Amino acid sequence: MKTQWKWLLLLLLALCFTLSGCRTRITGAPANSGRESETAEQALSSRQGSMPENGAEEQKINEESGGQTKENPEASRKEYDENAPVEIFPGAERAVHGEGEGGGAFASGNDAAPTVDKLDISAEQTATQTVAAEQAEQMGVSEDAEEADSAMTYFTVLLRERIGSVFECQRQNVYWETPDDHVTVFKTSLEHSLILDAGAYDVSARLLEQNLRVDDGWIGRKNPGVIVKAVDSGVLGTGVFSTDKAQAVQAGLLARDGWRAMDAVRSGRVILLSQELLAAPHLQLSAMLLIAKTAHPDLFSDVDMNKAFAMLAEEATGSIPSGIYWYQGQGGF
Repeated sequence: MKTQWKWLLLLLLALCFTLSGCRTRITGAPANSGRESETAEQALSSRQGSMPENGAEEQKINEESGGQTKENPEASRKEYDENAPVEIFPGAERAVHGEGEGGGAFASGNDAAPTVDKLDISAEQTATQTVAAEQAEQMGVSEDAEEADSAMTYFTVLLRERIGSVFECQRQNVYWETPDDHVTVFKTSLEHSLILDAGAYDVSARLLEQNLRVDDGWIGRKNPGVIVKAVDSGVLGTGVFSTDKAQAVQAGLLARDGWRAMDAVRSGRVILLSQELLAAPHLQLSAMLLIAKTAHPDLFSDVDMNKAFAMLAEEATGSIPSGIYWYQGQGGF
């Protein structure tokens, strides 16, 4: 009996020991995990130690390595170059930006001089310009406006107002040829400016200055809507009272290969201008009016070029010039 109780007690103790014992789980790891962890920590420490202290050094490193500079999203403010060629006006109502060298010449890159001007909308003085009430409805000006103080002002405003009503798609492409055959003009030339101010486009605007000599194939592909041929004073100008030479020049143009298929020739929009019309502002305005009237005859049907030319010349010089200065199938003044 004692033996049975002894074995029962031993069995109970074994069971209690089994239920209350601790179990340990062992998971295998790569043999080199310690070295990899140490290497990663060393690399991180190395990168942190070599990081630049400010954005300028970081930008320099990135630029030298060919990488891209990144902005710091946690930066508290933007930084501006103290040597920047423009100035910020916090109180400006409206800013006008521009690049150029003055005189209408375009500059780009490092040659440009950016400017910022503040416009004061509360300015007390207002500049006004009035023109004659005649054709006020077409020109978009007040019918009770006083007459223009000069012919130059009147025709300048008239040209600007009427050309301003022309849609971009209606503007003509102009081929301007100098007195030298097959030689056109560069985009910084006076002739180019006259074309633009007359409300047209210059087909040679993209040519390089050293490549202004063109052929009939190039002109034909441009298919200009207006052709302007400048001629020397022996053909048209002061003291010229015959159109014989002008007719010969025009006939030579029409005889060139492919010219009769161009829009300008088929529409009769080929005009010869004396080089003298480039010599002074009032003469240049006459040239612009001629180009505009040639490109849009209906829009300028009420403009008598002979009278306009005489008014501009007499106002500027005190006398009316004597000669023929343009030709378009018939003599001009």
